Amino acid sequence: MTASLPLATYRLQLREGMTFDRAIDRLPAIKKLGASHLYLSPIFTATRGSTHGYDVTDPGEVEPSLGGREGFERLARAAQDAGLGVIIDIVPNHTAFNLQNPWLLDVLRHGERSRWARHFDIDWGAGRLVLPFLPEPFEAMLDSGRVEAKEGEDGPVLCAGELEIPLTPHPLTEAERAGEPEALRELHARQAWRLAHWELERDGVTHRRFFNVTGLIGMRVEDGQVFDDTHALTFDLLRAGLVQGLRVDHVDGLADPGAYLQRLREAVGDCPIWIEKILVGDERLPPWPVEGTTGYEACAAITRVLTDQKGLQDLDALWRRETGEEREWPQVLAEAKGQVILQDLAAELAQLKNLAMTAACASGEVEAGEEALREAVLALLVEVPRYRTYLEAEDPERRVEDLAIMQSCADRAAKGLVSDVALRFVARAICDGDTEEALRLRVRFQQVTGALMAKSQEDTAFFRFTRCLAHCEVGGEPGDPVWTAEQFGAWLGERSGRDLTLTSSHDTKRAEDARMRLVAMTHRPDAFARIWEASKRVSGADRVPVATRWYIVQSLLALWEDGRNGLADRLAKHLEKAMREAREVTNWTHPREDAEQRPEDFARALAEGWAKELPDGASELIARADELSLAQLAIKCVMPGIPDFYQGAEGPLHHLTDPDNRLAVDWDRLGEPEPGRFAEHKDALTRQLLALRAEHPGLSTATTRIDEAGQGWRLVRESGDGRLVLSLAWGQGKDVVQVEWSPLESVHAAE
Repeated sequence: MTASLPLATYRLQLREGMTFDRAIDRLPAIKKLGASHLYLSPIFTATRGSTHGYDVTDPGEVEPSLGGREGFERLARAAQDAGLGVIIDIVPNHTAFNLQNPWLLDVLRHGERSRWARHFDIDWGAGRLVLPFLPEPFEAMLDSGRVEAKEGEDGPVLCAGELEIPLTPHPLTEAERAGEPEALRELHARQAWRLAHWELERDGVTHRRFFNVTGLIGMRVEDGQVFDDTHALTFDLLRAGLVQGLRVDHVDGLADPGAYLQRLREAVGDCPIWIEKILVGDERLPPWPVEGTTGYEACAAITRVLTDQKGLQDLDALWRRETGEEREWPQVLAEAKGQVILQDLAAELAQLKNLAMTAACASGEVEAGEEALREAVLALLVEVPRYRTYLEAEDPERRVEDLAIMQSCADRAAKGLVSDVALRFVARAICDGDTEEALRLRVRFQQVTGALMAKSQEDTAFFRFTRCLAHCEVGGEPGDPVWTAEQFGAWLGERSGRDLTLTSSHDTKRAEDARMRLVAMTHRPDAFARIWEASKRVSGADRVPVATRWYIVQSLLALWEDGRNGLADRLAKHLEKAMREAREVTNWTHPREDAEQRPEDFARALAEGWAKELPDGASELIARADELSLAQLAIKCVMPGIPDFYQGAEGPLHHLTDPDNRLAVDWDRLGEPEPGRFAEHKDALTRQLLALRAEHPGLSTATTRIDEAGQGWRLVRESGDGRLVLSLAWGQGKDVVQVEWSPLESVHAAE
């Protein structure tokens, strides 16, 4: 099968019972639905028990528990026989930082002499590699006799509790074997690594992490040998004709995303490549040699155009009146950034401060102390409005744009400082410094801004700014949540037909139909107001902060499915995560279970009450949300781009954020939707639209325009063989979504 662009992709989450052989069982249904490509989560060997596969331990091996290389080949051949291509998800940025990673084990054994030492992004100049794996400090464990040295299967190991860390390959002494504390202390001190209490991970690690996840270590794929070793299996699968497309995870974490993608393109030829990249505001994808993004910006655009402006204003007024919230989105985000960089990313801030110190010393331009440089780095980080800049870009237009962004960041950051001398130096070094020290600072700064934005916006501020949770979505813009049809049309006019268009993924905060329940609040704010009033009468409501209750009521509305078991448990579990992510009264590292219990009890009581009788207004909102979901589906399939379907998306998807959105799909329930209900309508519309795309492949390059039409609007696509019109209209007493195809001769005759 030659590389070609998909008509539509269907995403399967491997693991949690979904093996290669089980995926084979799904192929007939995926083909019958109308998808052209199977899109798989990572297939590589990952940490034992991984539910997602992004914690890869060996990029050179296919996960044995999924079926191994043989199982993947069976799936790929079966897909080809069914007329389906296969897209795999690759993870170049990081691997697992644990004792199941064979490359890392070799580094622990041999230190900087290991063949793999330069594969990992480790700051060897900072001293021994810190392993923050211990439940308490090393000395405490040593004093209590819980550290010992012994011979392992592959050489000597140091045991601390249940851990067995490889030691430098030298014979153990009698004192070491006997467990004498001083001998073990000296043995530990001679290693290329040092064990530490897990709390040191906050600001004491010496490796580049994925965001603040210490258990994932950055890979130096900018090095040619590392690139080749990391991608060897992927390229072998491509050469064997088993893979027809690649999805690249987290490119913004790499030292030079553009150079990486150019090297990848040269290695894979015309194989389609999509990248996980979050675009902010009017940001455009750099001119990289890829088909496009995985489509979070499209998801946000559809949500914006389906949101009602007047209704959102009414909802905003109610939210502020009830909760007392006065802040706007930019302030909430800025506060979250300031907190995250000082807490979750304190290690990254310290690394950047040290790099700035080194760059300052090398330049001779400025004499600044550690605190002044730390203050400068911190102020700049908080001001960067995107996930990252690309100051190393060869494209002059993009470089000019990013330099202007950094200059604006420096100007804003300088306003809060007593002196801006250190800040101006740091900004110059990042933008234009040509010393080796300045280049290292530039690379690391740009890597950290993406981590800071993701942790601050997606994992903190989205759980604080809770006016309408539909807009608190990956790629979303809570500060600019509504687009007119005209704005949406202008955006579509610039969109490539090669990008993926997703409405649900393994990373979305809410699945597509759950999100439309929340958009429906802006169409029927009066209905939500009645639901809100009813929630005040639920047992325990008076013991829960109003803002938390506002979040809970929305979450149950999004999650609600009549007759679905386990909703109360799912809601309570989600709430635990939401409160810890918001980190206003509790957090992950030091949870306050007493503060979490009352909101969780209220959430359960609310869900149990709905199970007995839905509150006034709920049915009205659910009915409008079903219409909006069908509109969302139709827009996704008709607009420029390649529609991507998350597993089960041909039926209702009312999941909340992970791990809820990675629950196993009830395939039997999905295969027999109840007649006359939303599930049947969504299934039928999906099949109709994908059949239309298959019958008229010219739609992939068709022109696009938006026409206003009474109380709605029309999305018109015209190609060489005809015109497709998607009409959306509210309150007309007829179907909200109408799709009509007209052959070219009929169009000309009518005109």
